[in-house]
Amino acid sequence: MLSMHSSPLAQPGVGDSGGMNVYVRELSSALAQAGVDTTTYVRRWSDDLPDEVAVEPGFRVVHIDAGRPDLPKERLFDVVGQFAVGVADHLQANGGADLIHANYWLSGVAGHRLKHDLDLPLVCTFHTLARVKAEGGDAESAWRELAEMEIIGCADAICVSCSEEERQFRRHYGDPPGRVEIVAPGVEHAFFAPGDRMGARGALELGPDVGQAPMLLFVGRIQPLKGVDVAVRTLAALRRPDASLVVVGGASGLDGNAEVEKVAALVDELGLTERVHFVPPQPHHLLSSYYRAADVVLVPSRSESFGLVALEGAACGTPVVASAVGGLLTLVDHGHSGFLVHGRDPEVFASYTDEILGNDRLAGEMAHAAAARSQRYTWSLAAARLRRAYGDLTAGALVECS
Repeated sequence: MLSMHSSPLAQPGVGDSGGMNVYVRELSSALAQAGVDTTTYVRRWSDDLPDEVAVEPGFRVVHIDAGRPDLPKERLFDVVGQFAVGVADHLQANGGADLIHANYWLSGVAGHRLKHDLDLPLVCTFHTLARVKAEGGDAESAWRELAEMEIIGCADAICVSCSEEERQFRRHYGDPPGRVEIVAPGVEHAFFAPGDRMGARGALELGPDVGQAPMLLFVGRIQPLKGVDVAVRTLAALRRPDASLVVVGGASGLDGNAEVEKVAALVDELGLTERVHFVPPQPHHLLSSYYRAADVVLVPSRSESFGLVALEGAACGTPVVASAVGGLLTLVDHGHSGFLVHGRDPEVFASYTDEILGNDRLAGEMAHAAAARSQRYTWSLAAARLRRAYGDLTAGALVECS
C-alpha cells in the first residue's frame, strides 16, 4: 500500500491529513484482518519517526526517506523518484510483494514506476482527480493531469467509491485499459453510532451558549475545497439567533493559515463571533461525540469523491445537508436521510437546515434513515471486495502501458 503524502498514523484534520488518512488506516487494518499481509509505505514526514511501526498483526507502516521531512505537499513531486527507489529497496530486502495499491496521484506516479521495475500489478485509488477538481472550481496543474493520464493508461485496476464516481471518471477519462472496481469506504460502527445528543454536548463542554439551542457542525480541513465559508454563511442565513456552528479542523496546505484568517474575518464581518466555535483537530474516534451533539452536519464541499464526514455523521444518526457532488450523491438520500444542495448558495443550505430544525418529526425520521443507510458501509466489506480483485489481478496478465 503506497500512501506517500498521507500517513495512516497522522492526526486527521491537521495539515494535509484528512479522510485519506482514515481510508488508508482502516482499509489496511481490514485487509490485514482478512488475511492480506499489508505494508503501507509513507514518506518520512518527521525526523523522530521510527523506520517501521507494527500497527497490528499483518499491518505495518514503513517510513521511507525522500526529501527533507518538512517538504510541503506542493514540492513532493520532486522526490517521488526517491520514494519509489526506497520502496523498491525495502521490498526487495523483505521478500517482495504480490501487488501494489497506490493512493492519490503522487503515490500513483511511484506505483507506475514500481510496476515496471518489479513487474507487479498496479491498483490505484486517486481520491481526487485534476479534471474533477477543475470542474468544481479548483484547478490543478497541467503536469498533474498528465501524470494522472499516464497512471490511468497503465493501472491494472482503478478503485472508485461508488457508481456516481465511476460515471464521473468515465465522463472525464473514458474507458481505461484496466478494470474499474467500485470499493466503497466504510465506517467503524463500534465508534460511530447514534447516542444521546445532550449527553454528547455535556461531555464536549462546548459552552453555555450551545446548551439546547440548534447546533450545526462542520468537520474537515479549513481549505477552499471543503467550503467552510459556506457553512459560516449558512449560519448567518439561518435567521435563528440562538443557533451555533462548531468547526472541527485545522489549516491545510501552503495557504492554510491564510484561509483560517480569511474564515475568521468572515465570522467577524457577519457578526457571528459568539456563535462560531473553532475546535482543533480531534482524534478520529472522538469525532463521534461531535456528530452526536449536532442537529445537522454540513458538508458544503466543492467536490468530494466519497465524503467520509457525511457517512460518519449519518452513522451517528445526524441528518446531513451536503453539496450534490460526487460520492455525496450516493451517501445522502435526499429528503429521507438528509438534503442535497445543487450549487453553493448558503440560502439554500440554510433553508434545508431550517426545515430539519423546525420539524422534530422529520428530524427524527431522517436520523433513523441516516443511521440505517450507513449500515451498508463497512471496512470489512471493502476489504473483501479488494481481496477478490487482488486475487484476480495477481493471476492475470498485466495491462500494457499505453
